[in-house]
Amino acid sequence: MLLTGFSFLQMLAYLAMFVVAVVALVFAALGREDAYRAADKQTKPFWLIILGLTVLVNLFVPYLFLQLAGLVASIVFMVDVRPAIRQISGGGRGGRRGGGSSSDGPYGPYNGRR
Repeated sequence: MLLTGFSFLQMLAYLAMFVVAVVALVFAALGREDAYRAADKQTKPFWLIILGLTVLVNLFVPYLFLQLAGLVASIVFMVDVRPAIRQISGGGRGGRRGGGSSSDGPYGPYNGRR
């Protein structure tokens, strides 16, 4: 019974690593090439290859060491590269949403002292 529970947790961990790798690959594919260079990060093809290999390793290679290396690469992309690309692309938090004017404040348009 204990072995069955451990097997379930192990399968859940493998699934989580696979999901993180796929999500990172999708985000890497959606980013603009020039944003990678502007953020002074590795190129888009570099990250697509690394994250693509991570997805393939998670699918077909049963070695935990390689899967953990891929998890580290996915986490580095999600924590370091993706926020820098989003900031360059203008998709970061705190940006204007809904196409508002540059004179809009947090509670609506700013009209001066009229």
